[in-house]
Amino acid sequence: MTLPNASHSIQDPQELRSWLNLTLPAGIGPRKQQELLRAFGHPDAIFAAGLSAVSGIIGIKLAQSLFDGINNEAQQTLIDATLAWLQEPGHHIVTLADRDYPQRLLESSDPPSLLYVNGEPAYLNRAAIGVVGSRNATPQGIENALAFSRVLADAGFTIISGLALGIDAAAHEGAIRSDSPSGTIAIIGTGIDRVYPSSNKKLAHVVTGKGCIISEFPLGTAATASNFPRRNRLIAGLSQACLVVEAAPASGSLITARLAGELGRDLFAIPGSIHAPQYKGCHALIKQGAKLVECAQDILEELRPQATGNASATLEDAAIKPEHKVLIGALGHDPSTLDQLISRSGLTADAVLAMLTKLSLEGVVTNLPGGRYQRLIRS
Repeated sequence: MTLPNASHSIQDPQELRSWLNLTLPAGIGPRKQQELLRAFGHPDAIFAAGLSAVSGIIGIKLAQSLFDGINNEAQQTLIDATLAWLQEPGHHIVTLADRDYPQRLLESSDPPSLLYVNGEPAYLNRAAIGVVGSRNATPQGIENALAFSRVLADAGFTIISGLALGIDAAAHEGAIRSDSPSGTIAIIGTGIDRVYPSSNKKLAHVVTGKGCIISEFPLGTAATASNFPRRNRLIAGLSQACLVVEAAPASGSLITARLAGELGRDLFAIPGSIHAPQYKGCHALIKQGAKLVECAQDILEELRPQATGNASATLEDAAIKPEHKVLIGALGHDPSTLDQLISRSGLTADAVLAMLTKLSLEGVVTNLPGGRYQRLIRS
């Protein structure tokens, strides 16, 4: 899509009001908005053209809705609140006419006409990798998301995710822990003035200082199921590659992966146990052509064959004391019960329990529901 004069940051409240009046009426989504922008060039010109001319582009019903919004008290009150929100430090609206608008989004068929941004908009056009996965992540999945994201951030990639529980939160946290200025972008499915889930409010605050949070939804928009596929398309669109850490067969992460594939993005997936439902989606992606990755270096070699020497991305085993090696060997990498560990190792129950307690405290082993144990691979 051609930008309508992408050369400036909009500061004029009346100009912003026109953009908001274009994007707020129900039923006039990004595709219809862009039809109008292609026809008239700018929101001010759209409204100046009049009802009849606009009807010729999007039909009388939608055109009437668009012009009714100008005199709709609720819509104008929301615009006033949005303009007040913009006066706060770090708050921005980035439109298709703005030089900060993310160029990669223009490769999709329905880029948002505007984005609400909390943080630094300059992150929107940096080299970026989307990292997504299950909300109900395993401890190993959390560890993988943290480790991969930190190494990728160390290598200069901004990490993009959705600020959800589980893998998303771990991906943001991994980027934040990096010493590099790569930063992280959280794309949310609510209004920019809301954090969902609320338990991630502290993380959201940190993200705005180390990158930005963005939304295409108006202020006050609550979390609804239909919002998240739209959020996922932005993760796919903004990223030059996408890593799926864990994903069940019906996971929203697979929507992100499919959209990324349709846009020609590089797609990576981490394999896991054949018995773990959280990895069924990853295995399906690998069967369909996603690259299997065991360490972040695999991604960097694919994306930057000539520039991977500055970041060691191999996930190595944690330092294991000699007396624990028999038990670790018996544990392998799949969840195991106490009885299985006793049988495999030949150790007594007391010895196995004592070692498991020690290894848990050291972060080498984690306890899972159902009395099972799993080894954690640490970076």
